[in-house]
Amino acid sequence: MAGQIPQRFIDDLLARVDVVEVVGERVKLKKAGRNHSGLCPFHQEKSPSFTVSADKQFYHCFGCGAHGNALRFLMEYDKLRFPEAVEQLASRLGMEVPREGADDPRAQAREKKRKEGVNLLEMSASYFRERLKMPEGQVAREYLEQRGVSDEIRELFGIGYAPAQWEALKRHLGGQGVDESVQIEYGLLVHHEDSGRSYDRFRDRVVFPIRDIRGRTLGFGGRVMGDAKPKYLNSPETPVFHKGRELYGLYEARQASPKLERLLIVEGYMDVVALAQYGIHNAVATLGTATTADHLRRLFRLVSEVVFCFDGDKAGRQAAARALETVLPEMIDGRQARFLFLPEGEDPDSLVRREGASAFEDRVVCASPLSEFLFEHAAQGRDLAQLESRERYVSQVLSAIEKMPQGVLKSLMLTELSRRTGVEQSRFEALLAPVVAEEPELMPFDDAMEPAVDEGQSPQRRRKSSAALGLMGRTLQLLVHEPRLVERLPESLEWCDGQGDDARLCRDVIELLRAGGYSSAQVLLMHFHGSEDGERLAALARKELLIPGPARAAELDGLVSYFQRACKTPSRQQEIDTLLAKQQSGERLSSEERSRLMSLLAARD
Repeated sequence: MAGQIPQRFIDDLLARVDVVEVVGERVKLKKAGRNHSGLCPFHQEKSPSFTVSADKQFYHCFGCGAHGNALRFLMEYDKLRFPEAVEQLASRLGMEVPREGADDPRAQAREKKRKEGVNLLEMSASYFRERLKMPEGQVAREYLEQRGVSDEIRELFGIGYAPAQWEALKRHLGGQGVDESVQIEYGLLVHHEDSGRSYDRFRDRVVFPIRDIRGRTLGFGGRVMGDAKPKYLNSPETPVFHKGRELYGLYEARQASPKLERLLIVEGYMDVVALAQYGIHNAVATLGTATTADHLRRLFRLVSEVVFCFDGDKAGRQAAARALETVLPEMIDGRQARFLFLPEGEDPDSLVRREGASAFEDRVVCASPLSEFLFEHAAQGRDLAQLESRERYVSQVLSAIEKMPQGVLKSLMLTELSRRTGVEQSRFEALLAPVVAEEPELMPFDDAMEPAVDEGQSPQRRRKSSAALGLMGRTLQLLVHEPRLVERLPESLEWCDGQGDDARLCRDVIELLRAGGYSSAQVLLMHFHGSEDGERLAALARKELLIPGPARAAELDGLVSYFQRACKTPSRQQEIDTLLAKQQSGERLSSEERSRLMSLLAARD
């Protein structure tokens, strides 16, 4: 269906549904006074800290902080997008979900195209599986048998074969009425610009369907059976497939065990398949890219421990260092990350066949904890008997620890650094302490007012202060806390066409609020759930809004007025910042620009 779901329908839906029933179907709950309690499904725990309130129609975990209503629970637990969660709740009550603008021909065309894409990928997956069973798939079957892949595992992962023809899939899908342009858009055909012709992307390859958490095919990976290059070929970015988010084997891992405790990140499809062949069903693979923050957030929602698996050579160590940088900001208390380095020349596929499942699992259990790898990596190639080397060692470790969220693990890392260097922990804590500027009083802006800047502040202190909550951040915070204020905004959104992420997000929020007529902050947050934008909005929602209710409209009017003026005439400080940024990036300023910068700085002093 096309269009936004109206606010009035969401309010009515949440009023009718019982969160206790929704949660109780997935989590074992016990009555505890007026509430219900159980083990939290979002983190590993032995004693219940998860509470569901029938009166407030909310759930809350005192351990990990997960909270929300029935819609939020379905999105978190079943990994649904917001519209899908609404559809599922509505179907429980026999309600049809209305859509604003459902009669818009353009919206109908977009929805039709999306459905064609989803059906296309499932049809293609079925086609590849059938080709593997036919005489043309004999070489592929022999290859899989040689690699030790049984028929059972082949079926479990839906493995297929792409024939060694230029247009086999194209003709098959065309015969099913699928337009060629849709096949190109969803990455199954390659369009040749010079000739204008298109041909199958996957040819003479073993094909692995890449599925989402619900088992729907999003894309494909193809592996050659000989020495041709590239060895692995993935679907390109499409409307439904984003390699920085998806993980091969995650659906199958969840199917094998809904109570996963640990997930192993390996490099290739065959590593995942080979480990499953030996009874190790908790491995996933990235899709030709390094592990991203989106990958890790998805995994840590399911398990408390992630193990990175790398080759033991120099390239493997470098990849591990990149993974360390990515995982550090995600290490809240209760989570664990380990690093497993395999013997040189081995990969999980070859090693599990040579050593067996038990020996391989022993290696996983004994993998290096994050803390051990961090200290070892920082010390590599340095003579710590020398003062200068120790300084660089400490600086590298502190830089890594600074990326970690506040918690027990971060404190323990500082304690260990103190033990290894003989420097008091308090010294390190002082170095990491953020520079906190006083929060300025939030007052309505008048026509002459510009952002207050303390000229006595150091540039570093000023950056820390403004990064905490800038003017566009204030605007976003007002809209998150008071979505109805969107009605006061001018029709044109040129005033929030700035370069920063908050400006872009502000425009997205305004357009969403206008399209759906939403008045609930919870519904707004759910639309952005699971993304970096969603985390930014959630942080603003948690931040206390210091402006009294009656003054919030005037505050928003003042902010918008300031942005409108700023669009027309850059302030002196903006000019200075722009010129300094250009100079610091390595570009040479022209003589006119240098003269202008000097005059601006002199006028400011």
